[in-house]
Amino acid sequence: MTAIAPSPARARAAALLPRLALVLAALLAALFTAAGPAAAHAALTASDPQDGAVVATAPAQVTLSFSEQVAMGDDSIRVMDPQGKRVDTGELRDMCSGNTIRYGTALHSGLPDGTYTVAWQAISADSHPVSGAFTFSIGAPSATTVALPTAQVGGGPVGIAYAIARYAAYAGFTVLVGGAAFILLCWRRGSAQRPLQKLIVRAWVTLTAATLVMLVLRTPYTGSGKFADALDLDGLKAVLETKTGASLVSRLLLLGAAALFIAVLFGAYARRTEEAGERAKRKGKEKGRGANREPGANAEADDLLFGLGIGGTVVAGGIAATWALSEHASTGIQPGIAMPADILHLLAVATWLGGLTALLVALHKVPGIEREAVRRFSRVAFVSVLVLAVTGVYQSWRQIGSWSALTGTSYGQLLLVKVGLVAVLVGIAYVSRSWTARLTDAPAGKPAKIARQRGDVSRETSPASVTVPDDPKRAAQLARQRAARESAREKQARDADPARAGLRRSVLAEAGVAITLLAVTTVLTSTEPGRTAEQASGRDTAATAVPNRAIKITLPFDTGGQNGKGSVRVEVDPGRVGANSLHVWVDDPQGQPLDIPEIKVAFTLPAKDIGPLPLLPERAAPGHWSASGVQLPLAGEWRIDVTVRTSDIDQTTVQKNVKIG
Repeated sequence: MTAIAPSPARARAAALLPRLALVLAALLAALFTAAGPAAAHAALTASDPQDGAVVATAPAQVTLSFSEQVAMGDDSIRVMDPQGKRVDTGELRDMCSGNTIRYGTALHSGLPDGTYTVAWQAISADSHPVSGAFTFSIGAPSATTVALPTAQVGGGPVGIAYAIARYAAYAGFTVLVGGAAFILLCWRRGSAQRPLQKLIVRAWVTLTAATLVMLVLRTPYTGSGKFADALDLDGLKAVLETKTGASLVSRLLLLGAAALFIAVLFGAYARRTEEAGERAKRKGKEKGRGANREPGANAEADDLLFGLGIGGTVVAGGIAATWALSEHASTGIQPGIAMPADILHLLAVATWLGGLTALLVALHKVPGIEREAVRRFSRVAFVSVLVLAVTGVYQSWRQIGSWSALTGTSYGQLLLVKVGLVAVLVGIAYVSRSWTARLTDAPAGKPAKIARQRGDVSRETSPASVTVPDDPKRAAQLARQRAARESAREKQARDADPARAGLRRSVLAEAGVAITLLAVTTVLTSTEPGRTAEQASGRDTAATAVPNRAIKITLPFDTGGQNGKGSVRVEVDPGRVGANSLHVWVDDPQGQPLDIPEIKVAFTLPAKDIGPLPLLPERAAPGHWSASGVQLPLAGEWRIDVTVRTSDIDQTTVQKNVKIG
């Protein structure tokens, strides 16, 4: 048999596919690298003591307040003294009440003065880990050997591996549900096609493996960040008791039911569909078009189709619910509406993009896919896009909350990228729809006629009378050769159809954009929503408001001794809560620098019973003293006391009230 060489266009496409795969892999790597550790819903809204605060006496406990419910253990809040020794009791106190989410830990009594470090770690209600650290001081700030952690929980190699598993889980779910929906709704004969069977089975394996990886990596992902902790059985037991662990286990159980669904779909249903098609052909119900129309199914196959449709919808909805019940949709405002909307959103995405993948495989691997199947998928995709748009708009409003958050937060910016990709995808889908119309309107015999005119196939268009040899082996060999020739003729005729070739190209472009869209969506699900981020930003801005200029005051003084008169100029820059720089100038009555033995400064906030916080600035030049890193922990009316000593026995203190923050 003469081998049929691939066309130049197909050869170029085959050469381009590995490059396209490398580009997509690089894009995914860039997305996951840029994403870094996941930032989640829960944010620290308040603490007692506050970050940077200086308290007069040692507190009995440290408390933390969060924007939403979190999961914490006995070791979630750690308080360390300036030498790095833990000074908390290690017992977590649940102080939540109503909408107030607050946890604390008791401190040992008799703590000495100095700067203390608080490090905390928790699991947000949407399953993502969050952590942080801050300092406070007793009496006065001091040097500390404790370094605030720079790495966030959920990052590092474990975080990257967990993110890849999350992406694989989304991809597996999309292809599994979308591929099955494509067969049941658009192309029943596809249940007997090996390429589609392999696609769906591999999607099931991918989703199952990714779920197992996420379950095993959950302990190091939310804890130490070390792969070795994946073997910690106690940690795995603790994970199973959480909402996320329960969702992952539920997904595995539902995947067991999905395996049964796949077995029936590719077993009994595929056989009955093929038998019904053969009976229809024998009876001549599709005379002259038997190769281009989907065979009708008998009542028995229709009953099985109905059962598969109901069962598949329940299983697919259940798997989608394992995301909705444990991630973004389960937290924030209106969770009772958001979770069903999220399930519909996931099912719509899977039906559209997963069905698109199945169509692409069928167009490239399966000879003679019915044109009616392509038309049906076009209608199914249109309905899926409508559902996706409605649920997506609602979820966007719920997570963003304001126009400023749409452009001013990472979540809003990623959402704009996602909307842009969806718009591109819809545009390419419109092109595919136009190719589908041309494909549907093309006469059935036109592709074969075009192929014969081009000389791409043998002129033998119908099987001639062939003498069957007596040798069974030779007869079987001839039968295989005839089947191979017939398959080659069908393939060449199919490739010669310009409408089908155009449809393949547009569907391939859709699939490429869909892969990128899925990657952006995966990153989006692990990013702090714009509504929460903007609220946290507003709190930070209010707490660290910077005035237009530094605080400058001038105070006259008279110590009563020789050269004891003059004025002291004080500048606090930038004059806000937090770290400031301090400059003090001493002038004589003629305005010239006055070099004196010593200057002392103290800050007091009477309304909060804070201070005095003593400070001894360093001499920078004759008549000029300065200090950096002056911590003012709270906003309010602060009193600045300046002690001026002009001799061993002559000194005085002058003071002035200023507004900080």
